[in-house]
Amino acid sequence: MPAKSKAQQKAAGAALAAKRGETKKSDLQGASKEMHDSMTKAELEEMASTSRKGKPERVTDK
Repeated sequence: MPAKSKAQQKAAGAALAAKRGETKKSDLQGASKEMHDSMTKAELEEMASTSRKGKPERVTDK
């Protein structure tokens, strides 16, 4: 599932870094912390690898 916004892609990247052991899980906040707990490494890799070109900074729920 590709990221829908730049913020979502960045959060996935932070969560993926924590899953890989590159950063501490305690450093995560908000969405990245939730992604770390609820998504697999493969799902995070797919979302984090999404190109940011043409994506909005944030997507609001309607």
